[in-house]
Amino acid sequence: MKPNETNGSAAQRSYMARHWRHHRSVRIARIVILILFLAVWEAAADAGLIDSFFFSSPVRVVTCFLTMVREKSLFVHIGVTLLETVASFLLVVFISLAAATLLWYSRGLSEILEPYLVVLNSLPKSALAPLLIVWLGTGIDTIIVAGISVAIFGAIINLYSGFLQVDPEKLKLVLTLGGNRRDCFFKVVLPASVPTILSNMKVNIGLALVGVIIGEFLAARRGLGYLIIYGSQVFQLDMLITSILILCAIAMGLYQIIQIAEHRYRKRT
Repeated sequence: MKPNETNGSAAQRSYMARHWRHHRSVRIARIVILILFLAVWEAAADAGLIDSFFFSSPVRVVTCFLTMVREKSLFVHIGVTLLETVASFLLVVFISLAAATLLWYSRGLSEILEPYLVVLNSLPKSALAPLLIVWLGTGIDTIIVAGISVAIFGAIINLYSGFLQVDPEKLKLVLTLGGNRRDCFFKVVLPASVPTILSNMKVNIGLALVGVIIGEFLAARRGLGYLIIYGSQVFQLDMLITSILILCAIAMGLYQIIQIAEHRYRKRT
């Protein structure tokens, strides 16, 4: 074996060791911060520094969670919210890709529609929820549309902007070699935009969850959003905080799924 190869492999092993140590230290720091937060929260509630009726405590949250599990109602609400969120997210991905592709193909259409997309993206989506109830009624369709409305316009703008940032020299090369605009899109633009699409998905999964919860606040009889509203109305604040923490866990889990997919794609490339 040549000395350069030995040095190269040793340097690579050293780099990988530092890389794994860094990730391990980050995970440990996250766990320590979470444990410290829970310990301070519980200690403050026990010492009377905060009112446990209004702010709850980790022990009360766990007790509430176990009670809802025994009543077999919690998993129904979680399942409903997950179903609505995943449906909204998948529709956002499909519609935004189709719309951004159409805008890329037609420069004139993009110039006409861009101001409308910006205005609709800036519109507070919570203002649309009562209107959606009037149009669609109170049901899962309304909640899914509410989830779509929060993410769709920003997703279209971001994807279209990502498509435009592809190296124009590569597009000229495809056209010079006899390709058409369709070849440019599927052989250059779309493959080059995969990182942008994945990054956009990481944002959209959280926005879809936000939209679903907004819809459940107003038009649902099941779901974590309904539990939050119900808990606040009957002053079962342990239920409210438990539902919020479950939402945090769901958001983290969905984000991690997309992040793992992005990480595996980058390893292959």
